[in-house]
Amino acid sequence: MLLRLNHHSGVPIYLQLIEQLKHAIETGALRGGDQLPTIRKLAEDLVMNPNTVARAYRELEHEGVIELRHGSGAFVPESVVSRAKVMRKAQGIVQSAMDRLASLQLSEDEIRRLVENELALLRNNESEITLD
Repeated sequence: MLLRLNHHSGVPIYLQLIEQLKHAIETGALRGGDQLPTIRKLAEDLVMNPNTVARAYRELEHEGVIELRHGSGAFVPESVVSRAKVMRKAQGIVQSAMDRLASLQLSEDEIRRLVENELALLRNNESEITLD
């Protein structure tokens, strides 16, 4: 697993670390049951403060992306890997849709409006279903 953090990007390092670890899970670089490096080891490898790594790990645990086991370390739960597989499949669907929309010569803003409108309709339909 290769993590690349940009200290000059303006994005907080702990957020970059969170996204990199999520990406590693989504791409299969990290699998269910895998143990993440210890806070100290990852901080040393990335030349960063251990508190920053701890913050990222806590946030990932809060989101359900990793499990922190006291005395054992941080692990990738099987449930997250299943979700990552769904996300990879969904990514292919989105890429196909984007290719088709681009072939219609729609602008980025037009595509964004279409997607946002569809999401709003989906939310409204879900609200109507749950209210019955």
